[in-house]
Amino acid sequence: MLSTRIKKRIDKIVIGGTVIFALIIGKLAYVQILDRETLFSKAQDLWERDFPVSGLRGNVLDINGEVLATDIPSTSVMVVPAQITDPDSTAQQLADILETEKENIYKQITRKVSTQRIVPYGRLISNEQAKAIDHLDLTGVYLVQDSLRYYPNGAYLAQVLGFTGVDNQGLAGLELQYEEILKANKGSMKIPFDAKGHPVKIYSERYEAPGQGMDVMLTIDTRIQSILERELNNAMERYNPDSAWGLAMNPNTGEILAMVSKPDFDPNHYQDYDESVYNRNLPVWMSYEPGSTFKTVTFSAGLEEGLFDMEHDGYYDRGYEIVEGARLKSWKAGGHGQQTYMQCLQNSSNPCFVHIAQMLGGDNLSKYLDAFGFGQKTGVDLPGEAKGILFNTDDWGLLEQSTTGFGQGISVTAIQLVTAFCAIVNGGTLYQPYITKAILHPTTKDPIVEVKPNAVRQVISEDTSFKMRYALESVVALGGAKGAYIDGYKIGGKTGTAQKAKDGAYLSGEYILSTIAAAPINDPQIVVYIALDAPKSNIQYGGTVVSPIVRNVLEDVLTLYEVKRTDDQMAKIKLWTDPVTIEVGDYIGKEYKKVKNENLKLVKIGEGDVVVDQLPSPGVKIDEQGTVWLYCPAASAE
Repeated sequence: MLSTRIKKRIDKIVIGGTVIFALIIGKLAYVQILDRETLFSKAQDLWERDFPVSGLRGNVLDINGEVLATDIPSTSVMVVPAQITDPDSTAQQLADILETEKENIYKQITRKVSTQRIVPYGRLISNEQAKAIDHLDLTGVYLVQDSLRYYPNGAYLAQVLGFTGVDNQGLAGLELQYEEILKANKGSMKIPFDAKGHPVKIYSERYEAPGQGMDVMLTIDTRIQSILERELNNAMERYNPDSAWGLAMNPNTGEILAMVSKPDFDPNHYQDYDESVYNRNLPVWMSYEPGSTFKTVTFSAGLEEGLFDMEHDGYYDRGYEIVEGARLKSWKAGGHGQQTYMQCLQNSSNPCFVHIAQMLGGDNLSKYLDAFGFGQKTGVDLPGEAKGILFNTDDWGLLEQSTTGFGQGISVTAIQLVTAFCAIVNGGTLYQPYITKAILHPTTKDPIVEVKPNAVRQVISEDTSFKMRYALESVVALGGAKGAYIDGYKIGGKTGTAQKAKDGAYLSGEYILSTIAAAPINDPQIVVYIALDAPKSNIQYGGTVVSPIVRNVLEDVLTLYEVKRTDDQMAKIKLWTDPVTIEVGDYIGKEYKKVKNENLKLVKIGEGDVVVDQLPSPGVKIDEQGTVWLYCPAASAE
C-alpha cells in the first residue's frame, strides 16, 4: 500500500518535471526561432550608439525659382567618451582646431554618456577644420554629417525669411511659420559597441537615411525685390531715417511681389544683431497714423455713396474747420479757396476731408473702415501681423470721425493700407494678401499645395474705382505726388505726411513720410508703397522726399514688365523745381567716339568701338544728366 503511494508520487514528480522541461524547451525554441528578431533588435539598441545625420531642410524660392534660403551639407563633431583613452590630450587637440578653450572641450568629452555632440564649437565646422580633425585620427572622435542654413543674398528679404537656430530649427519669419513643412527628419549612423565602448566587429553598422523637407515657393519676385531693396538702401543712406519700409503688391490678386524693412540684418549671422531688428517685419508689424494716404479711402467712400461729383461739385477751403471746439487746419495757411472735390484730393486739403467725413456720418464711415479691412488683421501668411487701432465706433464723437477722414488719430499697418488701395484701383475687390505661392515636393518639385487668390468682398463699385483711378492720376500729374510722375506712363497715387505720436502726444518735428502709387493706373499691374520714419531732411513732405523713390521703383518695374509707353497720359504741371528731361537719342550702330550729348552721362560697356545696344532705349525721356549705358562688345576673333 505504501509502495503504491510512493510510486504515484514519483510518477507525478516525473510528469511535472517533464512538463516543466517541455515548457523550458518550448520557451527556448520560441526565443531562439520565433522571437529571435525582436530580442536581437533589443540587444542592438543596447549595443549601438546613434550618430545623427541631418537631413536637408526645404528650400525657400521666389516665384521664378530663385533660391532665397537653402541647406548646405556641413560637418559636426561627436565623441564616444568611453573610447577616449587620453581625454586631456584629446581635448587640447580639438580645442586648438575648434578655436576655443581646452576646458570647454574637456567637460563634454568626459561626460558619463554614450555619445556626446561637441556644442557649439564642434557644430557646422569648416572643411579645413574637418580635414584637420580627420587627419589626427583621434580615438573616440567622429565626424558626422550636418547641415547649415544659408541665405545667398544676405540681408535681402531678411525679416520676411527669418532664420534658423543652431539645430536648423526655424526661429523667426517664414522659417518659423513653415517649420513643419520645411524641416527634414533626421537619419542616423548606428555603430555597435561593447560594454567598454569598443566597436563590435561581428555586427555591421546600420545607416538610416535622413529625410528632406518640402520647398516653399513665394509670390516674391526677386527682380522687383532687388529694385525695392536698392531704393530703400539709397534712402537710408541719403536721409538717415530711423527706419524705412516698402511693399509691392499685385492689385489684381493680392500677391506680395516685394517687401522690405530697414534697418535689416544678415540671417546668416543673426546673432550679431539686436532682437529689435530681426523680430520686426515693419510692413506687417508696425502700426502708425497713415496721414493723407488714407484720404483715398475717405474719397472713394464719398464717391460710392454719391455725396459729390468730384469734377463739378466744390468746397471752399478757408484753411480750417472748427469741430467741437478744435481747429482742424489745412497744411496751407489760408487754405486753398474754392476747389472741386478732385482738387481737394490733389491738394490734400484736410478741411475738405473733414467735410467729407461729416457728410458720410459715423455709421457709414465705420462701415467703410470695416469693409476695407482696417482695425482687423488682413490674414496675410506672415507671423507678427498687427491689426492697427481705430476709435471705438460705438461712442466716437464728431471730432474723432472728422480726424479719421484725413488719416489722423487712427493707426494702420502698411499691409492694410496697400490692400485697401489695391481694392480702390482694381475695380473695387478686396483681396486677401498672401506671400506663399505653393508648397513643392522635395524631389519632383511638383506642387503639393497651390495658393489661389482669395477675393474677400466687393468694397466699391467698378464705376467708383474707375473714377478713383482718374482722380489718382490727377494727383500725380497736377497735385502733391508730382514726384512720382514718369513721362510715357500713367501713374496714380497719393502722398502722406503724418506727425509721429508717442504716449498719446505728437512729437515735434518728427514725421512719417510716405507715398502709395499704382501703375499703369489705367490697367494697374503693381501697387508700391514706401514710408520713411523721421528722415533727417529739411523737407518734411512725402511728395517731395518719397515720391521720387516710388518713381524710380515704378519706372524700373514697368520696363521689366515691358509696359509700352503712351502719349495718352495726363499732362503734368511743370514747376521751376522740376528737373529738365532729355529725350535719349538713337546711338545704335554708331562709333562710340562719335557719340556726344552734353546733357547726358554716356557710359561705355565693353571694349569695342561700335554701339550695338543701349539702355534706356531711343526716344525715352530721362532727367538731365541722367545715365545712358552704351554696349560696345569687342569684335570676336574669327
